[in-house]
Amino acid sequence: MEFSSKLLEKAVNEMSQLPGIGKRTALRLVLHMLRQPKAHTVLLSSALMQMREGIKFCKNCYNISDVDVCEICANPHRNNEIICVVEDIRDVMAIENTSSFKGLYHVLGGKISPMDGIGPHDLNIDPLVEKVKKGKVKELIFALSTTMEGDTTNFYIFKQIQDCTIITSTISRGISVGDELEYADEVTLGRSIINRIPFESSLKQ
Repeated sequence: MEFSSKLLEKAVNEMSQLPGIGKRTALRLVLHMLRQPKAHTVLLSSALMQMREGIKFCKNCYNISDVDVCEICANPHRNNEIICVVEDIRDVMAIENTSSFKGLYHVLGGKISPMDGIGPHDLNIDPLVEKVKKGKVKELIFALSTTMEGDTTNFYIFKQIQDCTIITSTISRGISVGDELEYADEVTLGRSIINRIPFESSLKQ
């Protein structure tokens, strides 16, 4: 792709680094911004910088937040004895949209994936195990995507806490095997949370 401007080329190259954005789409987006009033681009760049510099991770659940403890963890009406284990913030948002879960979350920040060089210690697993071992959690719901990596991560955590007195469950298979939670419709995902099954039972499927 030939560019008449080095500045345009640089902007397109940076934009194309975003997931799902190829060079042609990046060019279309950059040209769109050029046609807009300069103030729009300034607002966008300012919002991105503020997000990058000001964003925090909840010290309790590792959800993305503007403050040290996210709104979900700080809500006194949530059941802090039930923790739903998810991969990232997109899964928190997907489950929250169902209005079917009133407990707390624990965001792992990914899944165990040896092929990608991601091991247990690269994720927020140790803090979760510590929570369980303190005895304040009554149920752990595994809500990772139903992929090999998700199942591997679930099983690893289960092995770490199997000697603890705690209920372990997993979302029911209303979510198709191989599906990511963020793409599930709200009704199906909500029913999968409500109709969760004991984790041990999922190992026999």
